[in-house]
Amino acid sequence: MLINDRIEQLGMTKYRLCKESGVPQATINDICSGKADLEKCAAGTLYRIAGVLGVSIEEILESAQEEYRCSFETFKSNTCHYVKDLGDAEFMIEVLENDRIRKLYDRKWYPEAFYLLAMLDYLSRENSVPLCTKYDDIRSGTLKNPIYPAGVLLTAKVLQSEEPLRKAEESAIPEFRRFNLIESDVRNVV
Repeated sequence: MLINDRIEQLGMTKYRLCKESGVPQATINDICSGKADLEKCAAGTLYRIAGVLGVSIEEILESAQEEYRCSFETFKSNTCHYVKDLGDAEFMIEVLENDRIRKLYDRKWYPEAFYLLAMLDYLSRENSVPLCTKYDDIRSGTLKNPIYPAGVLLTAKVLQSEEPLRKAEESAIPEFRRFNLIESDVRNVV
């Protein structure tokens, strides 16, 4: 969390942050421990903390959002909807400008990093755009075990058969398959 990182960088204690910001010690402790939801904190509280730490309120709120990790199925769905809403080119630009792949990879959120890189590579191929070489080091990796869509896993379980898994692997988009992500349809989202 940005607040904890800044406290450490400045060689400050939570008590000192409390005194300099005028925010009660209990509130500072709740924020730093993650007990308090930053999005529900009073703007004045965040303003005073941000001022002492030399950061913006936006930076504090963005760092809190980055800490949250949704399910992988939700991440995939959100990514596909984001592509649909922005369009291929804008999505690619946004991912590259914000270096989202590297950020996810550095956090060791490998399925998400590989999925986003696979999407970037897939869209590059679909739009005849050269691959961005800045992620070649990540491209050399892969997930240890395949990740199948929830629907495929459910079908295999209901049928008590490996056949749905095999068929999903055969029809997987190559850019996803190379990372052990079994994905065959990233365009058909509602």
